[in-house]
Amino acid sequence: MQTIRADIVGSLLRPPWLLKAQQDLAAGTMSAADFKAIEDRAVDEAVGLQEEAGLEVVTDGEVRRQSFQSQMTAAVDGFGECPLEAFVWGDWHGDEEVGDFSQERPATLGAVKKLTRRRHLSVDELTYLRGRTNRIPKVTLPSPGLWANFWSPQHSRQSYPTLDHFLGDVTDILRDEVAELVRLGATYIQLDAPHYALLIDPKTRSFYESQGWGLDRWLTQGIEMDNAVMGDFPGVTFGFHL
Repeated sequence: MQTIRADIVGSLLRPPWLLKAQQDLAAGTMSAADFKAIEDRAVDEAVGLQEEAGLEVVTDGEVRRQSFQSQMTAAVDGFGECPLEAFVWGDWHGDEEVGDFSQERPATLGAVKKLTRRRHLSVDELTYLRGRTNRIPKVTLPSPGLWANFWSPQHSRQSYPTLDHFLGDVTDILRDEVAELVRLGATYIQLDAPHYALLIDPKTRSFYESQGWGLDRWLTQGIEMDNAVMGDFPGVTFGFHL
């Protein structure tokens, strides 16, 4: 018998008042405590929306994150400069109202020293979410392979001579994160791996291959890293977002 689930992949649109609060915090016109209260309210509304829709699995809408994968750069030192453009560069195509958008990859992007974790990535997200719902809380984490974008032959070689060295440390950090989430009671964890589907696009595939791995290696060693992160945790459901 098949079990079919319907749940939020991850990110929900941030409400205008949260975006304004983020700007105020960055400008120094709002305290961290006041911002945290607004951020918590955004999570509460995201949870309420999913519960009202009847979903058995809920996320926090990823509203605390700059990007769906940015909790890594927020919690780990060594990535160097990580502006929003680091996560959204490329060519984007919208409808007639939205239009198209193109953003160059930041020239300074690339890890500049050995990665050092200052805190866990998503433990606080899980703790708060679990206290706000009696549904199944889902935590989302980025696939290790996504971080190829943050290795640079120009900026990273002193600390990480090859992409393999860099992604090895990324995998270790993510594997430790999963172990801690499971220790705290997480039963549903999702790995976000949209780069696999993007390999179909010749332009995107060219970039990933320029980092040092050919297509076959992305589909073998890349998947091996994902399996290493997920590990062996009986009773835990792992989702895989393509």
